[in-house]
Amino acid sequence: MERTEDERELKGGVLYLVATPIGNLEDMTFRAVRVLRDADIIAAEDTRNSRKLLNHFDIKTPMTSYHEFNRFDKAEVLIDKLSSGQSVALITDAGTPGISDPGEVLVQMCVDRGIEVVPVPGAVAAVNALIASGQKTRRFAFEAFLPQEKKELRSVLDELKIERRTIIMYEAPHRLRKTLELLEKELGSGRSVTVCKELTKKHEKFLKMSLGEAVELYKDTEPRGEYVLVIEGKPEEELTAERQAQWENMSLEEHLQKYIDEGMSKKEAIKMVAKERGIPKQDVYKVGIEL
Repeated sequence: MERTEDERELKGGVLYLVATPIGNLEDMTFRAVRVLRDADIIAAEDTRNSRKLLNHFDIKTPMTSYHEFNRFDKAEVLIDKLSSGQSVALITDAGTPGISDPGEVLVQMCVDRGIEVVPVPGAVAAVNALIASGQKTRRFAFEAFLPQEKKELRSVLDELKIERRTIIMYEAPHRLRKTLELLEKELGSGRSVTVCKELTKKHEKFLKMSLGEAVELYKDTEPRGEYVLVIEGKPEEELTAERQAQWENMSLEEHLQKYIDEGMSKKEAIKMVAKERGIPKQDVYKVGIEL
């Protein structure tokens, strides 16, 4: 029986990024199984963990480890195999490789050296959490795990405080309480968050509440499982109020004169001041004609 166009044989010298289930084995696609069976070698983040998956689908392809601690040296080994015409399938412990994991390095090196990279799509925890969160989905920012180093963490938090897009981040159970407390302090207790737990698994849950309510909930509830947090972006009205508040200690005359001194025409300055203060242009014009 001939293969269909969608079942064509794998090409040699190609890196295949194969998504695997994030909890429910039924999320494995037919294409993912075929690619893993047909590849010359599978590069796995944790070979012991991945062996269970391969055994379940009766996949006999040789496997090698590719993880955080060998991501540069092993990438060179895999690129040698790709350059010799072998096909390599990259998988992570769960989900899509290359997202917040060592696969990013291998993909970049392949692209830089002209080696073809083919994604084999499937489950992505961040996207599954987002679409079921009840938060806005048109624009979003993926933050992965918050950094542990204090200076880098401070920089990230300063960015998140003014982020208007929906924010998605991952968190481990032993750090969930601390992270929620930190987010409440930085973003405000009223900011909406959806706590997504154990995606695609038996005890999957989506809990939408305020950050303040989430902190209270986990004071008495022991976090278990893997979590994705989907957080409301900074509301536009808050940003507008903050922008307007910065001019409260400056008179209209001073505000106008500031832009005129910077080279703006009086007409342009009036328009800018009205926008920044959220007031009608004619109110600013009355002051401007005296300058």
